[in-house]
Amino acid sequence: MTEAQTFSDTACALGEGPLWHPEREQLFWFDILGKRLLTRTQAGEHHWQFDECVSAAGWADRDILLIASETGLYRFEIETGHRDLVIALEAENPVTRSNDGRVDPWGGFWIGTMGYDSEPKAGAIYRWYRGELRKLVDAVTISNAICFAPDKSCAYFTDTADGRILRQPLQAADGWPDGEAQVFLDFRNDRFCPDGAVVDADGCLWSAQWGAGRVARYDPDGRFLSAVTVPTPQTSCPAFGGADLTTLYITTAAVGVDQPPAGQTFEYASGIVGQREHRIIL
Repeated sequence: MTEAQTFSDTACALGEGPLWHPEREQLFWFDILGKRLLTRTQAGEHHWQFDECVSAAGWADRDILLIASETGLYRFEIETGHRDLVIALEAENPVTRSNDGRVDPWGGFWIGTMGYDSEPKAGAIYRWYRGELRKLVDAVTISNAICFAPDKSCAYFTDTADGRILRQPLQAADGWPDGEAQVFLDFRNDRFCPDGAVVDADGCLWSAQWGAGRVARYDPDGRFLSAVTVPTPQTSCPAFGGADLTTLYITTAAVGVDQPPAGQTFEYASGIVGQREHRIIL
């Protein structure tokens, strides 16, 4: 196994949702419990502070993100920090907040929710597409691993508390689920939990494994191929970026771990090309 290097030494209580903006060539990521969005440019590191938990984003154009918060999906202006509500997301439920999310190849946004204290089955997974917010998966404890195959054949997701990553077939025309999800990877007998995930251009899934301090790569048939380690146990989510999309960025969490480098963000020169993050349709 190969170890990743430090990208940002800012400690996030719960680092999540790394997003490489392909037009800006810039990484954005979140500290969910710190209620902030972070980024780094040539000028240095910058963050925006929110009054509620924020967790995941998609890019609409060079200057606009769609950000998921504990109460809604917001149109966010990068240069000004201004945000406008697009649609509410479990805004009347004080138990839950948003968690993992990613834009699909059709420009739809998949976003999961969960309880603040991981209340059993309190969350769900939704898809927002062309103005419609539809619940896809109900009774989820910790929504995670939302990502998509490069051939548009399927989505992946997990309930971290269940320990299995599922593969969901998708309709070719519009990306809505087609039939039942099937088990892709089963980690119920392992000493770690599946967290965030991303799929590379070859269709291989990279799974952040909370408790193992690594991101592991699996081929489309579920065979283990390799792993990248980080020097802290709570790996939360990977994303591909960099000029040639071969840099793997990895967020981690410091909550419950008071020893540096917990919560820092890492990078790894993988030599493997990732998918370009899809543009959200607003």
